[in-house]
Amino acid sequence: MSAEDPPRSIPGARLMFSLDPAVSYLNHGAFGAVPINVQRAQQRLRDEMEANPLRFYGSGLPDRIVHTRRHLAAFLGADPDGSALVPNTTAAVSLVLQSIRFEPAEEVLLTDHSYGAVAMAVRRQCRRTGASARTVAIPLGATDTEVVSRIRSALRPGRTRLLVVDQISSATASLFPVREMVAAAREHDIPVLVDAAHVPGMLPVDVSAIGADFWVGNLHKWAWAPRGTALLSVAPEWRRRIDPLIVSWDHDEGYPLSVEMQGTIDYTPWLAAPAGVFTLRTLGWEAVRQHNAELAAYGQRVVGAALGLAPSDLPSPAGPGVSMRVVPLPAGLATTTPEAIALRQRIADKLAVETAVNAWGGRGLLRLSAQVYNRPEEYLHLAEHLPALLATLQR
Repeated sequence: MSAEDPPRSIPGARLMFSLDPAVSYLNHGAFGAVPINVQRAQQRLRDEMEANPLRFYGSGLPDRIVHTRRHLAAFLGADPDGSALVPNTTAAVSLVLQSIRFEPAEEVLLTDHSYGAVAMAVRRQCRRTGASARTVAIPLGATDTEVVSRIRSALRPGRTRLLVVDQISSATASLFPVREMVAAAREHDIPVLVDAAHVPGMLPVDVSAIGADFWVGNLHKWAWAPRGTALLSVAPEWRRRIDPLIVSWDHDEGYPLSVEMQGTIDYTPWLAAPAGVFTLRTLGWEAVRQHNAELAAYGQRVVGAALGLAPSDLPSPAGPGVSMRVVPLPAGLATTTPEAIALRQRIADKLAVETAVNAWGGRGLLRLSAQVYNRPEEYLHLAEHLPALLATLQR
C-alpha cells in the first residue's frame, strides 16, 4: 500500500453499527455513533431501571457510579478520586467556570480555535462577574513551538485568571501541545482548563501527566460510549472548590459525588460506557486508531484534490493519530456560522453525506471524520459530487 492509498478496512467493523446504509456518515466527531452491542448493554440497564425504579435509584447506585468512574478514569490515566462523570464537555466547562471566583479586573484567555459553546459559556460568566474574555490567535498549521510561544506571550500574570485551551480543536481538527501550554501557564500560577472533547478513544492520553487544573473529555465520541458521557478531572487543590450546578442529596459528600449524583437523571449512558471501551479494545485499539487516522488523511487528500487544492494547501493536524481533517472551501463560501450550517445541510440533502462545515478565520472549513464503519468510496463519492454542488453556490 502506497502513502496515497486508503487503509484496509477492519473486517466486520461496519456491521457493528446501526447507521443508515444510504447515508455516508463522515461526521463521527459531532455526536459519535454507538456500537450495537453497547446500545444493547444500555437497553439492559434501562430495562433494569424500569423493572424497579426504586431499587435502581436506591442505595447501590452511587457504588455503581464510582465503579464506572474508576474504570473510565483508568482508561484515560486520570485520578479516579479527582474525576467526575458529567454529561458532556460543555457541562463541565460551565461547572468549572462557576466554581472559579472571577473578579472584575481579571480575564479568561482562550484561543481562536475554541469550541463555540465553550466561548459562549466563558463570555456569559464574564458578564456575570465583570471579568473579561480575550482571544489569542493561533494560525492554522502552527508548530508546537509557535503555539506555546503565542500562549506564553498572551498570558498576563496577575490578570489572566484562567487559560482555556483545546487538546484537539473541533472546527480546525488541530492537535495542540497541551502539556507544554499548561507548563507555560504554570510559570505564572495561572490555572488551565483543557477541552479534550475529542481525545478519549482517539488518542492515548495520560491525563495526570498533562498537569492541567481541569481536563474534560467526551467518551461518547471516539470511545463508543452512549451519548451523555464525559469525564472531568480536577487537580487536588481545586476539588473542594467545585460548586455543582445543581444541589442534590449527595451535595454534602463533596466532589465528585456531589457533581455526579443528580436525582432522576438517566445514568444508563455512564453505566454502559465501559462496554464501549471494552469493544474498542476487543477490536484492537491501535488498529482502530491507525485505520481512522489514515482514512481521514485519505479523505482529505481526495476531496482537497477535487476542489483544486494542492497538498500544501491542506492543513495538517500537527500531530499523528488525529482522525479528523479539514479541507478549506473556496473563498466566500461558509464564512459565517449560519452559512456553514446551511451548506452542511445542503450537502446532506443533495449528496446523502453527513459532514461538518465550520466558519473559521473568515474561511469555510469542511471537516471530515473517519471511523471504522467508513469506506474509501464514501470520500470518493463526496469528491466526485461536491465541486458541482459548490459551483451552484458561487454563481
